Amino acid sequence: MTRPSTLENPTPPSAPRQRTRRIQLGRVPIGGGAPVSVQTMADTDTRDVAATVNCIREAMEAGCDIVRLAVPDAEAAAALAEIRRRVEGVPLVADIHFDWRLA
Repeated sequence: MTRPSTLENPTPPSAPRQRTRRIQLGRVPIGGGAPVSVQTMADTDTRDVAATVNCIREAMEAGCDIVRLAVPDAEAAAALAEIRRRVEGVPLVADIHFDWRLA
């Protein structure tokens, strides 16, 4: 017996959701019964502003609500301001686990 693929059954059963407190990440509500938000991580070098902006825009067009960016060093941290100037409408989350001093 073969199981139906997700293409044939696009809505798999989900686990019961836990009761949580709602917070806002920019304009994206999280928790408290809000719809599940879609998050992705850019697969570009954050220091490459043009490539990162393009990646974020593609993610937004695909329906992404939140985009995480790797920030491995001070140069990448400095690029965040320019990226934020070029991209509106989606929360950007800095993934800073490489060097605590960058936080």
